[in-house]
This record gives sequence, C-alpha cells and structure tokens, in this order.
Amino acid sequence: MSVSTLTHDAMKARTTAGLLYALVSATAFGLSGTLARGLLDSGWSAGSAVLVRTALAALVLAVPGFLAVRGRTHVLRDNAALVTAYGVTAVAGAQLCYFYAVTHMQVGVALLIEYTAPVAVVVWLWLRHGSKPSRLTVLGAAIAGTGLVLVLDLFSGAELSTPGVLWALGAMIGAATYFVINADEDNGLPGITLAAGGLLVAAVALGLAGWIGVLPMHAATADAVYDGHTVPWWVPVLALGLVTAAVAYVTGIAAARRLGSRLASFVALMEVLMAVVFAWLLLGELPRGVQLAGGGLVLLGVLVVKLGEGHASPVVEPLPDSRAPVPD
Repeated sequence: MSVSTLTHDAMKARTTAGLLYALVSATAFGLSGTLARGLLDSGWSAGSAVLVRTALAALVLAVPGFLAVRGRTHVLRDNAALVTAYGVTAVAGAQLCYFYAVTHMQVGVALLIEYTAPVAVVVWLWLRHGSKPSRLTVLGAAIAGTGLVLVLDLFSGAELSTPGVLWALGAMIGAATYFVINADEDNGLPGITLAAGGLLVAAVALGLAGWIGVLPMHAATADAVYDGHTVPWWVPVLALGLVTAAVAYVTGIAAARRLGSRLASFVALMEVLMAVVFAWLLLGELPRGVQLAGGGLVLLGVLVVKLGEGHASPVVEPLPDSRAPVPD
C-alpha cells in the first residue's frame, strides 16, 4: 500500500471522527435550551442557569484538564491570554450577548443573527489566511442559511430592535471566535485543557457580572416540569453542566481540530435542528412542516459545504512545532 493511500485513509478517518464529534457537540448544545426552559419556568433566572452550567462543567473538567498538561504547565502560562479570550468571548460573551438580545427581540431572529457565525468564519479565513471559499462552499452556506430561516420559522414576521441586533451580532462574534480558537492546533493546548480553562474563566466572568448586578441571579428548588413530567431541580442542573457544557465543549474542540473552523462551524448548525427536536420530545412543542423542511435543507447545506472543502483554497498557516504534543 502506497504512502499516499495511507495518508488518504488517515485523513478520511480523521474527518469521519471530526464529523461524529461535531454531531455529538451539536446535539449536546441543542439540549441546553430545553433543559434550561424547565429551570426558568420554575423560578431560575437565565444568568443563574448559565452560571451553574458553566461552573459545574469547569469543576468536572478541571482535574483532567490539568492532568493533560502535567509536567508542562508552561503551555498554560504561554496561552493564558488565549484561554482568557476564549472564556470571556466564546463562552461567557456569546451567552450573555444572546440573553440580552432576546430581551429586545424575538428568540428566532436573535438565533438567526447569531448563527451567521459560519459566514463570519469563512470571511475571517479568507481575509486573514487567504483561504478563499469555493463556489460549493458558498452554495452550501446559502442552502444552510435558507434552511435555518425555515427551522426558526421566521415567516410569521418579526420586529427588529437596534439594541437587539447589536447584542445578537455580539453573540455571533462570540460564536465565530469559538470555532476559530477551537481549530487552532498550534498552541499546544490539549482540547480538554482549553475547554476546562475557558469554562473556568467564563464562570468567573459570569459570577462577577452577577455580583456587580449586570446579570440578574436567582435560583429555586422547585421541581422542573417537562411535557407534564416532573423531575427534581438538580436533574436538569447536572445535565446542563455535564452534557450541554462539559461534553459539548470538549467534543466541539475535538471536531474543529479535525475538520477546521469552516466546516465545523457549518456542522454546528445542526444545534438549531436538535434544539427543535428536543423541544418536541421534552416540551411537547411539535415542529411544523416548514421546520422539518428547513432541517432537511440544513443537512443538505452542510453536505455541500463538506464537498466544497476539497475545492477551497488552502489555509496558509505555520507548521506546528514538531515537539508539541498531539492535541486531544
């Protein structure tokens, strides 16, 4: 078997693994809104739900994240600014901006603006690295964008608010930052360490926001209700921290490092589709036919973007240090 064949097989296996990680991440993230809904209806504030979710995930990942760099903690020191930017912008910032956006405008419109992040990633790679998107990538983006509009069911009409649009754009920047930093393999940080550090920084930032009164904080111990079924409050809290944060961020980083920020950001659009599915299963909110059709278009768009990746201009980046460990 030739070297080129082995290389091709290795790249194919890497891409397949990346797609699986991306789907797990999108599914986990998509569950967060539905789980949080039960807590919000029982008396929790959005800020408290996000803070507990983030802090619990940071606590769970702290030990494995540190063990991953044991003996070479200089990697953490060298990337302190990157981890801080990741936690403040990609984790805490994206969530805070989104929550503020929905106080001024409809949830669907805010989501649509935030999920233009893949387009921002494409533009960033083009301007920063000269990675011009192929026609297939552009076509796939258009198809996925159309499907996203249908999934969010925005045809009933929506009012735009200037503050709301600005906050939603802030959430979009946070989401785009998430994909770009996730895909960086040159910093030497294992994926689980980046996730743990970012979540810890985000938890501190959210805690400070609550302490100074920027973010309302209040919780409750009443049972949460999902489609008529009652569960103790700590069940969705644990699921939010362990599944929709710890698992979601670790697998999201693993996906981006295998797929690149461009493709990973488009596969992540599946989060919106999964959010609709979980709202149907756990909240009894049955998706309309137009939403199901939109989900099909999102899938088609992601497939076209995947095909377009083979025709896109390569990203010009420095070769990683051969002494650096293989990222998780």
